[in-house]
Amino acid sequence: MNFKVMKKFVILFVAIFLVSCSDQAAVSQADGSPQIPVSASNEDVPGAMGVERWNSTEQVVLGREVFTQNCAVCHGAEAQGTVVDWREKLDDGSFPPPPLNGSAHAWHHPQEILLRVIDYGGEAMGGKMPAFIDVLETDEKLAAVAYFQSFWTDEIYQQWMQMGGTN
Repeated sequence: MNFKVMKKFVILFVAIFLVSCSDQAAVSQADGSPQIPVSASNEDVPGAMGVERWNSTEQVVLGREVFTQNCAVCHGAEAQGTVVDWREKLDDGSFPPPPLNGSAHAWHHPQEILLRVIDYGGEAMGGKMPAFIDVLETDEKLAAVAYFQSFWTDEIYQQWMQMGGTN
C-alpha cells in the first residue's frame, strides 16, 4: 500500500475511532457474569438475551478465556474500560483503550474492522494496542469479539447489525 493510500486509511480509521458513541450500560446477570447471547445453538441458556446473535455459547465461553488472558488488562475484565474518559489522550499523547462493552464506539465497526484492529493493533489509530495477528488464531479472535459483544444490549447489537455487523 502506498503512503497516500495508507495515510487516507489511517485518517478514516481515526475519524471512525473518535466518533462519539452511545452511553448504553453493559448488561450482566445477577452474579456479574455476562448474559450469554441467543443463537441457534443456545436458545435454552438461562439468562440468555432475546436477540439472536451470530455466535454460539461455546464461543462466548472461549472468548472469556481469551479476553481475560490477552485483553482484560487494558480493556477491563468485563470490557468496561479502565479509564474515566477513553476519548482523552494520555500524557504520552496516545489514546487509552476504549470500553468494548457497548458503551463506547466498538459497535460502530463491522466485524471485519474489529478483527483488523485485533490483528494489527491500535497504533494506526493513536493507541498502544499490540498486534495479535501472530498471537491468536482466527477462532480465538472471533471468540474474544463474541465475549465482549455478550455485554452489548439487544438494542446496541441490532444497531451494529444494521451498520454492517458480520458483513
